[in-house]
Amino acid sequence: MSKQTPMMEQYLKIKANHQDAFLFYRLGDFYEMFYDDAVHAARELEITLTKRNNGKSEGIPMCGVPYHSADNYIRLLIDKGYKVAICEQVEDPKTAKGVVKREVIQVITPGTVMESNMLKDGENNYIASLSHFSDGSNVIVYNDLSTGENRLVLINQGWDAVIHELFNQPIKEVVISSELPEDLQRELRDRLQVTLSYQDEVTFNAEYRNLSENINNDTRLMEAFSRLLNYIQHTQKRSLDHLQKAEVIELNEYLSLDMYSKRNLELTETIIKKGKHGSLLWVLDQTVTAMGSRMLKKWIERPLLDRTRIENRHDIVEGFYQGFMERDSIRETLKSVYDLERLAGRIAFGNVNARDLIQLKQSLEKIPELKTVLNQFNHKQIKHLANELNYPEHLLELLQSSIVEDPPISIKEGSIIKDGYNEQLDTYRDASRNGKQWIAALEKQEKQDTNIKSLKIGFNRVFGYYIEVTKANLHLLPEGRYERKQTLTNAERFITPELKEKEQLILEAEDKSIELEYQLFVYIRDQIKEYIPDLQHLADVVSNIDVLQAFAHVSESNNYKRPRFVKNKLHIKNGRHPVVEKVMKDGSFVPNDVELDQEKNILLITGPNMSGKSTYMRQLALTVIMGQVGCFVPCDEADLIIFDQIFTRIGAADDLVSGQSTFMVEMLEANHAITNATDRSLILLDEIGRGTSTYDGMALAQAIVEYIHNNIHAKTLFSTHYHELTSLEKTLAHLKNIHVRAEEYEGNVVFLHQMKEGAADKSYGIQVAKLASLPEALIDRASTILTELESGNKKEQMTKDQTVGKIDAGQLSFFVEEQAQIVNTKASRNEKESGAHEMVAQELSDLDLFDMTPMDAMNALYKLQKKLK
Repeated sequence: MSKQTPMMEQYLKIKANHQDAFLFYRLGDFYEMFYDDAVHAARELEITLTKRNNGKSEGIPMCGVPYHSADNYIRLLIDKGYKVAICEQVEDPKTAKGVVKREVIQVITPGTVMESNMLKDGENNYIASLSHFSDGSNVIVYNDLSTGENRLVLINQGWDAVIHELFNQPIKEVVISSELPEDLQRELRDRLQVTLSYQDEVTFNAEYRNLSENINNDTRLMEAFSRLLNYIQHTQKRSLDHLQKAEVIELNEYLSLDMYSKRNLELTETIIKKGKHGSLLWVLDQTVTAMGSRMLKKWIERPLLDRTRIENRHDIVEGFYQGFMERDSIRETLKSVYDLERLAGRIAFGNVNARDLIQLKQSLEKIPELKTVLNQFNHKQIKHLANELNYPEHLLELLQSSIVEDPPISIKEGSIIKDGYNEQLDTYRDASRNGKQWIAALEKQEKQDTNIKSLKIGFNRVFGYYIEVTKANLHLLPEGRYERKQTLTNAERFITPELKEKEQLILEAEDKSIELEYQLFVYIRDQIKEYIPDLQHLADVVSNIDVLQAFAHVSESNNYKRPRFVKNKLHIKNGRHPVVEKVMKDGSFVPNDVELDQEKNILLITGPNMSGKSTYMRQLALTVIMGQVGCFVPCDEADLIIFDQIFTRIGAADDLVSGQSTFMVEMLEANHAITNATDRSLILLDEIGRGTSTYDGMALAQAIVEYIHNNIHAKTLFSTHYHELTSLEKTLAHLKNIHVRAEEYEGNVVFLHQMKEGAADKSYGIQVAKLASLPEALIDRASTILTELESGNKKEQMTKDQTVGKIDAGQLSFFVEEQAQIVNTKASRNEKESGAHEMVAQELSDLDLFDMTPMDAMNALYKLQKKLK
């Protein structure tokens, strides 16, 4: 390899330590990238790829982005899961000998973003670390660098529980040991779509001892916490004064929602569009502040199990609900409260500007007003919240006395500190202002002395102050006093001894004023750091108030009712789906009751597609979740049970990343439910068994129902199109049949969306296909086939030109008796072929269907069919 220039040697040395990141290497007003970084960045950012000669014929690939607009390019790379190492000059080029010294001052990663334009106001930006131990336990640590939060979770339930936990949190990056098995690393990448980073050094830094007070010297928690702290410190390369004490999350204190349930119930985002609109969060988020919106999302993701805590939230919501005028005042006041959490983070991080400090000041000024409104409630818990609203008054006084009301964005160009705050600054400003007044007076005097009306005194950064005279008036200037400074096309510029002397005083005062203002700003920022714990506590209280008033606001707007909590009997009168009724808007949503108790803890739901079975199941789960996060619920009245877990198997989807079919996903989700559920759990299973043959599907569906009934005793909703399963009501004491009403009118099905006791008598599949606008010829043919199957008078074998698709001989009709007719027809047709077929016919003839259960009949028919084949 040919010898590199000193600058490229410096670049390659720095790049060697940051192989997993794009190195933004500062050269003048640009960040430059070279070699592979340049090739990849040019493609990802869609910018021009050039070459640096470097004395070699082929050149070095090179591209760059302007320093002043680098944030936009960094954001694009971070959004794609990349990392960016920022390399800056760390010494003055004027005093440097040789190549200016450069260092990486920060590594920006998907999980360590701090710039406000790269963050979403209402969402946390978590980075997580995962530590896997030899005893099979795992520890996950979450950190939101923008707010300083630290949360730890110990998981003893195996690797699947780790995946479910990480999936349910909005993480962008996971920090792991390089020794984590490759198959586990691959699963993290593929299933969670996160950036993996590596940190093997787990020695705990004594500087962060105060952050670990809640860990109680658990070595596993300490190692996991150290892994993440060391990684953050390594990448951010600065003091992190805003990090909060670690909170250890006890999973047994929260309702458990696996990754399937969170996805199927669309709690925080929809399945198809992956957006907030159409989710439960979308309905409930009537918060006013960004930090309140983030807290609401965390509450939805972790509903409570403790009845006292739940009912305390409901008490406060009820207080806000009743005091609607005061609640409106709270909402109006909160509109002027900015994101205290992230402001505190930016102050500690050192990337705060003067406008941020004005937002902080305006927020603190609103706290007394908010406290006054809260004290108007005659409510113990709300008054307690008011008492918690303590803010640092000295900080407010500091901000009020120091920062101008409308400062510029830049903190290095002056005009941010108020007059009267610093005596030396006032002196500089006075010299600058008086000097400019002197300049104005001098211009007026020079015009009079020379009688040149167009004479003017100007200034530019290159030549300083000057007297400009047009060439037509040069003869009017007295000789000897004016010194030529610059020649223009139509004028000459001069300087006089008096002007030169004053220029030095003015410029010196301005430069010193700007430099002092920056120093004062840094001093003020460092003073504010001492109040960060106070600001974070205040942010937490304000967020709680915001979420609870939002619950009251949405409950009043949507006619939600406060639920009661009971031990065994769940009763919901006229329950509604909170999202569906919001989307419909026209008030046409049909409410339904739900009744589950120890006597009847399984509801077997039948009815046609599109009739509302899945909606009915989902609305129960959402009602439970809303109740356990502290919100009122969509119904006329509700007695709810506090559930420990919710399991759902709703909807059909392949898991292409894992190479799993729809049916495999269905079985995995069903297995996860029946393996982990308790008698305090809620299970929702929709159309189990539809992904395989009818015999297999029905057998599995019945076996699952029986297993839940006999072994788990969980409250369960089980919807199915296997109408034969409705006979289980006779053999399973705790199972009850319900169905969704539908009527047929002039060949079309009319969905009434009403739940009634008993089993449905038809599936209306052809009518639903008709609603989907399938070709009329296809609908007619399907109707003919259905008539033949149901009557048992199918006389000719279907040919390819007569059918749209083949009918599987193993598919069941609606009733077992009809299956007997179908098989009987086939047997009679094949009797002539061999003596074996005659034997099958005889066996079929000997069957006494009326003394057989549906499953016995199916098994017998299945055996006969195998003999025929």
